[in-house]
Amino acid sequence: MTTRLDHLIVTAPALGLGVSAVEAALGVRLSPGGQHGLMGTHNALLRLGEGCYLEVIAVDPGAPVPARARWFGLSRPVPRPTLAHWALASDDIEAWAANLGVAADELIDMQRGDYRWRITVPADGYLAEGGVVPSLIQWDAGGHPTERLPDAGCSLLALVLAHP
Repeated sequence: MTTRLDHLIVTAPALGLGVSAVEAALGVRLSPGGQHGLMGTHNALLRLGEGCYLEVIAVDPGAPVPARARWFGLSRPVPRPTLAHWALASDDIEAWAANLGVAADELIDMQRGDYRWRITVPADGYLAEGGVVPSLIQWDAGGHPTERLPDAGCSLLALVLAHP
């Protein structure tokens, strides 16, 4: 039963604004992602190395309002692009979720294109401890997004988390 850093999550008030902010800060181009129908969101991605990426995500204005709270706190307004959260990949998400006390209804099935994964999302959509406590993710089909993303020459050197 192992985990590893899967991805960083930048939330934004609009996808274009988030993409522009990240591209300006890092000096590289992000790749288009896609839509998440269950959450009413869409994203863009940047490979950060083997099995790790950065995701810019925002509410998709063309999508219907979802029946549940959106993930990563996106059901409430996002004032500016922010590195808001992170996700740990697991090879046994049910066991890790149980060990961390995640409720059964907070482990949800997701898909985007041919990608299929399970992820922990609090029922209210808010980020525990201000985003310091990670979401768990397990990729079930379609491979991993980094397998299809171009190498933009970026890699993550460190991730430091703090919470009062």
